[in-house]
Amino acid sequence: MSSTAWPTEDFIPTRYSLLSRLQDWEDQASWQDFFNTYWRLIYAVALKSGLTDAEAQDVVQETILSVAKNIQKFKHDPALGSFKGWLRNLARWRITDQLRKRTRSEALPANVADDGAHGHEGHAAEAQNPADLEAVWEDEWRTNLIRVALENVKRTVKEEHYQIFDLYVIKQWPADQVARTLEVNIGKIYLIKYRVGALVKKEIRRLETRETGST
Repeated sequence: MSSTAWPTEDFIPTRYSLLSRLQDWEDQASWQDFFNTYWRLIYAVALKSGLTDAEAQDVVQETILSVAKNIQKFKHDPALGSFKGWLRNLARWRITDQLRKRTRSEALPANVADDGAHGHEGHAAEAQNPADLEAVWEDEWRTNLIRVALENVKRTVKEEHYQIFDLYVIKQWPADQVARTLEVNIGKIYLIKYRVGALVKKEIRRLETRETGST
C-alpha cells in the first residue's frame, strides 16, 4: 500500500488516556490494547537493526516490561519528551542490550547502561548510526499506524466490504477485476471505497488523538 494513501503525520497513537490506564497493572484490557498497537513496530525495528527473530521477540518483551516499570515516571517527567521518542529510546536500548550479548568479550562503549529506566543519559550508544535508527523508527511508525487502523476497521465492517476495500484500495486491483472476481457491480466498489476509506481515516485520527504538547 502506498504511504501516500492516508495521512502520515505523527503516526501511531500516543493516546495519553491509554497511558494513564496502564498505571493499573490489573487493567489487562488496556495492556492488551497497548501491546496490540505497538509490538509490531518494536519487532520490525529490532529486525532491521540486525537482530534475529528470537532476539527481536526478546526486545519486544523487554521494551513492554520497561514501559510497565517506568510509565509513572514518564507521565510525571516532561523532560523525557514525547511518548513516541521515549518508546523509541526504550526499544533502542533493548536492541543494544541484545547486540551486546553477542559481543561480551569485546570492548563496549562506557556510556551504555543496563537499565532503560535511568533516562536518556548513559544510553546514547547504539549498534547503528542514530540517524539511521531514527529513520527506520519513523518509517515503521507510519507503517504500523496504518496497519493498526486497518485492523480495527476490519473488525467493524462486513467481511465482503472489507474484502472489496482490500483488493481495490490496498492491493490496487483495477475496479473491473475486483467486480469480476467478487461478482459485484463497479458502483458498489466505489461506494465501499468511500465508506470504508472514511472509517479508516477516522480511525487514524482517533489513534492520533493526544494531549497538547505530546508531539
